[in-house]
Parts: sequence; C-alpha cells; structure tokens
Amino acid sequence: MTKFTDLNLNPKVLKAIEEAGYESPTPIQAGAIPPALEGRDVLGIAQTGTGKTASFTLPMITLLARGRARARMPRSLVLCPTRELAAQVAENFDTYAKHVKLTKALLIGGVSFKEQDALIDKGVDVLIATPGRLLDHFERGKLLLTGVQIMVVDEADRMLDMGFIPDIERIFSLTPFTRQTLFFSATMAPEIERITNTFLSAPARIEVARQATASETIEQAVVQFKPSRRDREGSEKRKVLRALIDAEGEKLTNGIIFCNRKTDVDICAKSLKKYGYDAAAIHGDLDQSQRMKTLDGFRDGSLRILVASDVAARGLDVPSVSHVFNFDVPGHAEDYVHRIGRTGRAGREGKAITICSVRDEKAMDAIEKLIQKEIPRLENPVKPEPKKEKAPRAAKPEAESRKDEKPAQKPERERSSGGRGKYSKRDDKAVVGMGDHLPSFIALSFAERRAS
Repeated sequence: MTKFTDLNLNPKVLKAIEEAGYESPTPIQAGAIPPALEGRDVLGIAQTGTGKTASFTLPMITLLARGRARARMPRSLVLCPTRELAAQVAENFDTYAKHVKLTKALLIGGVSFKEQDALIDKGVDVLIATPGRLLDHFERGKLLLTGVQIMVVDEADRMLDMGFIPDIERIFSLTPFTRQTLFFSATMAPEIERITNTFLSAPARIEVARQATASETIEQAVVQFKPSRRDREGSEKRKVLRALIDAEGEKLTNGIIFCNRKTDVDICAKSLKKYGYDAAAIHGDLDQSQRMKTLDGFRDGSLRILVASDVAARGLDVPSVSHVFNFDVPGHAEDYVHRIGRTGRAGREGKAITICSVRDEKAMDAIEKLIQKEIPRLENPVKPEPKKEKAPRAAKPEAESRKDEKPAQKPERERSSGGRGKYSKRDDKAVVGMGDHLPSFIALSFAERRAS
C-alpha cells in the first residue's frame, strides 16, 4: 500500500500529515500528487468525500515552500464554487502548512473588502476565492493575476450548475498561459470537457471511480410519500421526516437534511425545533457570520441536525456525519450523489434516506439510472389515518319537519294598470277617465272655440 512518505512531499508537510493522524493517501491523492509535483496539469475525477482537497493542497504547499509573495500578486489561486467550500480549503492549508511559512487570503462574500484588501496588499502565497468576489477585487484594481504559478479549479461541475463557467473562462484569460492547472470535478459534463480541452495542456487524467457514483459504504433507501390532501402535503411530509429521525434512534449521532428551496429549509428547521429536535438552518441568504457559527456548532457536535440547501452539499467536510435525509428529491441527479456524499466519508458507514412523492418519481428514476443501482424502498413509517364514514342522517321529528317545510307560496298578485306602484290591489270600480266626464269646452269644434 502506498504511503505519504512514498510521494516525495516536503518533510515539513509530512510532519503535519502525521500530526493530523493520516498514514495512507486515498486513491485520488495517490494518483494526483505525483504528476502535480512534477509540474504537470492534472484532471482529477472522483466522487465527493474521497479526499480531493488534500490531493491539491499537499503538492501546492510543497511547490510553494520556496519563494516569496509580492504585493497584490498571489503566487497561486484556488477557485471554489461556494463560501463554505472555500473556507474548508483554507482550513486544509492551515492544517498542512503549519510548519511552512506560507501566507494565504480567503476572498469570499459576507466579509468586508477592506479586510481582504489589507491581506492582498501584504502579498499572499495562496489565494482562495469564489469567482464573483475574485473578479470584484480585480475590477477595483486591487488584484493582479499575472503572477499566478498554480491555479486550481475545485468542484468544476458545481461551477457549471451555478453559472460560473463564463467567470472561470475570464479568470483563466487573466492568468499566465505558463501556469500549472489542477482541475477537479465529480462529473464530466460536455461543457466541462470543453474547458479542460481549452485550458489544460496534456493533463494527467486520474479517475478513481465511475463518474457520479455513490460510496459503497452508504446505505441508501427511499420512502414513498403520498399526502392525504394537497394542502396538507408540507405538514404531513415533515411528520414523515420526524418519524424517520425517531426510527434511527441512537444510531443518528448527527445528520444533514437537504431541501430544494431556501424557504423550505427555514420552515423545516423551525418545525423540528418546535417539536424538540436540536436543529438549525443554513442556506445562501443567511449572514456569513451566522452560517459559520452554525457550521462550527455542527462540526464540534453541539448541533445535532443541520437543515441545508445545496449550497452546503459540497462545502461541508465533517468526516463523521452518520445520516443524510433528502426532504426533497434533488432536481439534478448529480446533486443526489453530492448530498449523500456528506455521509460515509473516509471509509466510515453512513445512511441516506430520501422522501419521494408521486411527482418526484421521474427524478428518482434519473438518479437510479445515473448511479446504475436500484435504491431499496422503505415502508412509510407514518400510517395513513382511516377515512371516517359519514353517519346516516337521523329522521327528524314530525314537529321539526313541519317547521322545515316551506310555506305555500301565495298566488302572484296581478299587475295593475293604474297607480305608480309596481303592484296594487285590483279595484272593481269603473275607471274614471276621459269618457263620461269629458269637459264641455273640449267637445266644441274649432270654429265654435274661436267664436267664443
């Protein structure tokens, strides 16, 4: 078996690895580190949770150990799709570079530009950034990328999903063509294949697992869910989720619940807290300090259940997550792989349970087609309530039935030809008009009227 001591890494880096408790590299690390140390471009394809982050941080620290950073001109650049993933990469550099004098800066949203500008002005060896914030600094004239020697693109397929590919292409154009490029992704969509063909030069391709596969250490299951009524779907689905959590008992040491929408993340977290579960929400709309506080609580074990949107699916590195629950079936089959990859990491066992409604069956079929495996179905732990039969109507007492009877309608009153009212009583008297009571002057002829 290959050991880290066989990979020609810097002795100070090896010391940090030993102190972190690692002895043997994962397959992606064993395959990517040697060509990276040779200065070659690397294209790494591996499922989430296989140690991709260390496969580029370790050779970068070794290569950058000699040299000096210049103001506003970082020596290396690591691009990440989310703030959480960028923070995770920064933690890896802190762990493995603690015996090497390297400076780093983290450029992510939610932090003031002033603090980040101060770090860049001093000069950094490693710049870790999300694409948007990096370009913001560049356009403000605070950053030059002409000194980049090593460039890393992490979770490239997630970059594609989030619409960052045009930004990635622009950033590539701002860096020297002589740079070394390390490109990592869990899947290889056609658009990503095009970018690698354009910007990588004869890369060493390391593919340690079938594209878009889930770890074999993860036990997967699906619960079919059908609401009794459409307007009760949300509450009944949350009831199923609570029943699944309760059924796992003490085996659930900590877990992540994934929802498709941010609003559902908040609703689900509030509902769990209402019923006494130790849960908190994390999604893109939360303040960065609040997100980091929640993540820190989940990492140190003070928070048991994390309710998250897909923003955390690739940026959360907690090796001992015991369970993942998909409250919603993800719209993209690849996201399912990344979600459940939060458990069963580093050879540990994990469990992933998905709640699937009738309208999600097509998406579930796409997931099974992608992972080339049929996921076992579990029985819904919440039994549907039996429909209540309507009691036969009791016969009403005769007195009440008479009260309910409508009174006989009176004959419609006849319309009168006289009077201004709509209806009036008919009179037997003769109509007084212009007959017998004709005034005498009207009966006179015209000539007689003139003469008079």
